[in-house]
Amino acid sequence: MSDERFQQARFGAWIGIVGNIVLAVMKGVFGVMSGSKALVADALRSATEAACSIVAMPGFRTVKSSPDKDYPYGQGKAESFTAIIISVILLLIGLETALSSVRVMLADYLSAPKPIAFIAIAVAIVVKEAMFQYKYRLGKRISSQSLMANAWKHRSDIYSSLVALVGAGGAILGHYLGNTHLYYLDPIAALCIAVLIIRTGLDRIRQTVQKSAEHALQQEDVAELIRTVQAVKGIIAVDELRAREHGHYVIVDVKISVNPRISVMEGHDLAKRAKHMLMSRFSHIADVLIHVNPYDGGYPYKNNADSSQDEYPTLLH
Repeated sequence: MSDERFQQARFGAWIGIVGNIVLAVMKGVFGVMSGSKALVADALRSATEAACSIVAMPGFRTVKSSPDKDYPYGQGKAESFTAIIISVILLLIGLETALSSVRVMLADYLSAPKPIAFIAIAVAIVVKEAMFQYKYRLGKRISSQSLMANAWKHRSDIYSSLVALVGAGGAILGHYLGNTHLYYLDPIAALCIAVLIIRTGLDRIRQTVQKSAEHALQQEDVAELIRTVQAVKGIIAVDELRAREHGHYVIVDVKISVNPRISVMEGHDLAKRAKHMLMSRFSHIADVLIHVNPYDGGYPYKNNADSSQDEYPTLLH
């Protein structure tokens, strides 16, 4: 991704984060003012989406990240730890919201929320749809799959707001119709949103655990790495290549064969060239470990196998 496209994708991602924070505050304030449990739960849902988006932001800077002395393999483990903490917080928020909703439904007295709750939820739905359209169109224009995938999260938040709209709207309607049974729709909607928050937390934990665990790359990806190493002049064959994903980065172990008659310095130089080639071509590779093996002296260097020769040619001279 070019610097310009990277900046556009990052700007679009931050638009979504700031938008979710503003909506969370707006929903929370009007939820408390109106007495709508569904709107308060929807505010927490927006806040959790903002938190998850902040944790996911490293995905937009993958091409920019690089190892340093404190994090030789990048920030993958630190990001995974943060994601776990956020996920646990999501679970706690979801459980507390669910218990609060149940307590309200079991209470002796229920009241309908004020009409301002319905208006606030309707405004939030319009804003979320506008955010979705903006991020999806931007992602499509700059060919950013990450941004387009992130845009669909706004749609999921819209579904949450629709649940709150039905719950709060039904309870308000019950007030005007004199039907107190409809008052239960508001805490029921809050309970449904709490389930969505809990599900999000569980999904985040599962995804983080999967990303944190090292696992081998697909065969086609490994084949591309092998072709890159074999393209280095002086490397006769790639004996073995193992690539392991760990979070946002990849570690590669390679065994290469070189002319057995070259010096140790020349073999080391070939290994450095191969490492540089891999890390410059594939931005997600954090480190490359290369072991140099001598190739069979009888093939393809049969002409160099004559022990009577005083000097042996090398691949580099």
